[in-house]
Amino acid sequence: MQFLSEKIWFPNVNEATDEGLLAYGGDLSIERLLLAYQTGIFPWFDSEELILWWSPSPRFVLFPDKLKISKSMQQVLRNKDYVVTFNKDFKGVITECSKIERAEQAGTWITKNMIEAYVKLHELGYAKSIEVWKENRLVGGLYGVDTGNGVFCGESMFTKESNASKVGFITLIQNSNYKLIDCQVYTSHLNSLGAEEISRELFMKFLKVN
Repeated sequence: MQFLSEKIWFPNVNEATDEGLLAYGGDLSIERLLLAYQTGIFPWFDSEELILWWSPSPRFVLFPDKLKISKSMQQVLRNKDYVVTFNKDFKGVITECSKIERAEQAGTWITKNMIEAYVKLHELGYAKSIEVWKENRLVGGLYGVDTGNGVFCGESMFTKESNASKVGFITLIQNSNYKLIDCQVYTSHLNSLGAEEISRELFMKFLKVN
């Protein structure tokens, strides 16, 4: 596992540990974050740790043509209880995601510095958000990074109302031309929507990285 200094670079992803940990250190500069996503790497760390950089294998992804929508979700979508927007309140979405308590984590990995970095990515057009509204309240959403070559790297989602985040996720897929949605690591929530595990090697081919 490599330590990253000020130089903007990453080791070959095949050097990652069995858990997918590739490197630590460095910073959250725009240049480093873009290089990371373009080469199959993402940051994930607790608030008091050094920045940890990951490239797991297998990789958890969703192919849009394999999206599964249950009958109950089809009814939710038909009811139109929610209004979905794109890139209307990126900071609101990432801030809500940072407040989620997760059983496997002592604190949030979406730190103040992470929020600032991804807001900058959004302002430059690289990071995207999907907002889900109910009666003008932000009740769900997700955000991620567009690699520019047809891959959307999902980072986090939140929900305050039943199925709100699923509505946002499904709407993203149905209203975009992405060839692949990167979900990073397995969750039963996204598996129920059709996400599956593929090898890192295959994932890198979608990124067109040798």
